Amino acid sequence: MPIQLSQRVQRVSMSANAAAKQRTTELKNAGVDIIDLTTGEPDFDTPEFIKQAAYAAIARGETKYTPTPGVKALRAAIQQKLATENQLTCELAEIVIANGAKQIIFNAFAATLNPGDQVLIPVPYWPTFPDSVRFNDGEPVFLTCPLEQQYKLQPAQLEQAITGQTRWLILNNPGNPAGAVYSRDELHALAAVLRQHPHVLIMLDELYEHILFDGRQHVSLLNVAPDLKARCLLVGGVSKTYAMTGWRIGFGAGPAELTTAMAVTQSQISSGASSVSQAAALAAYQGGKDFLPAQVARYQRSRDVLIASLSNIEGLDVIPPQGAFFVFCRCAGLLGRKRPDDTLLSSEADVLAWLLENGVSGVAGHAYGLSPYFRLSIAADEAQVEEAAKRIVAACTRLTR
Repeated sequence: MPIQLSQRVQRVSMSANAAAKQRTTELKNAGVDIIDLTTGEPDFDTPEFIKQAAYAAIARGETKYTPTPGVKALRAAIQQKLATENQLTCELAEIVIANGAKQIIFNAFAATLNPGDQVLIPVPYWPTFPDSVRFNDGEPVFLTCPLEQQYKLQPAQLEQAITGQTRWLILNNPGNPAGAVYSRDELHALAAVLRQHPHVLIMLDELYEHILFDGRQHVSLLNVAPDLKARCLLVGGVSKTYAMTGWRIGFGAGPAELTTAMAVTQSQISSGASSVSQAAALAAYQGGKDFLPAQVARYQRSRDVLIASLSNIEGLDVIPPQGAFFVFCRCAGLLGRKRPDDTLLSSEADVLAWLLENGVSGVAGHAYGLSPYFRLSIAADEAQVEEAAKRIVAACTRLTR
C-alpha cells in the first residue's frame, strides 16, 4: 500500500537549481566536458581565519547544544554589524539565528501565516519564497517584473496587488536571479505605498548585500523608511559574503514578538544551529572583509565578459546585473530556430538542452517564475566563465531559422 503523503508536501517541489546541478554532476562524472554555471555559490574557499576559529572552538569543547535563538556572542556581533555596516539599531531579542537564511524565511512564514493569507512575491523570484509560503498554508501572489522594468517591483504594481488578505511583501535586494538592486529613490517610492497598508509585513532578503557592482553601495528599505521597522524582518547570513554556504548560518532581525515566535518554531524543527558553525560565523563578523573587494572585482569581470558575449547574440536579451552573482537572460528570440539536426527550439528547456550539449549548464527561468529565460552563475572560475561565453556564442551561431 503506498504511503499517503500530506497535501502540504505535495504543494511543493524539489529545487530546480538542485535538479540542474545534479544533472550536471552526473554528466561530469560520466566524463562529459561541462562548464557548470548552475550554482549560486562562491567558488572561493572560506577565509582561513574563519576556519581557524572553527578549529579552536572544537578544541575548546564548544560542541554541545546551543540556545535556539542563537549563541549570545554571535547575536551581539550581528547587532554590531547591523549598526556599523547598515546603520540599523536592534536589540538582542530582535535577532535570531537559524540553519541558514532559508530556515529564517521558513520559520517566519510558519510563525505568521494562516490558510488564505497572501504573500506578494516579485517575479523573478528565488524558488524558496513561493514554496515556503505554500508549505505553511499561505498563498503566493506573483507580481511580474520583466526585463523591461529592470526586474524591479513598481509602486503601482504593489498598490494594486495589496488586499485585506495580504500578510507579507518579499523584497529581495540585491535580487536572485536577476541581480536587480533598488536605488534609494525606488525604495522611497515603495515605502510610500507600504505606509498606506499597515497590516502588511515586509521581508527584506539582503543576503547579497556586499556583492554589488559598478561602485554601488547597499541601501536597505530600513535606511530610507525607518518608520517601517516594526513590521520588517531583515534576512541575512554569512554564506555569500564569506563563502560559507555549507556552514548553514543565517539570521533574522525584526520585531521581538516575531523573532521569539520564530525561535519557538525552530525549537521543534532543529533546535539551535551548529555550535561550531556559530563560532565560525562570529569570527567572520568580527574579522573584517579585506578579502572581499578582490572577489567582487572578479565577479564583475566575469559579469562583463558574459554580458558582452550574450549581448552580441541575436535572439538573446540581457541587461547587466547590478549585484549578486548571476546573469538572467531572456531567450525568446531563439525560439523557433533549429539545431543542426533540424530539431526545433520551442521552449527555454530546449535552449538549455542545446547549451548543455555544447558544454554549458544553466537553470531554466521557469524555476524563478519567468519564461522563456535562463540563469547563469558568474560565481565560477573566471577562465571557466570566459570559456562558457565562447561556447554559448558558438552554440547559438549554429542555429538556423
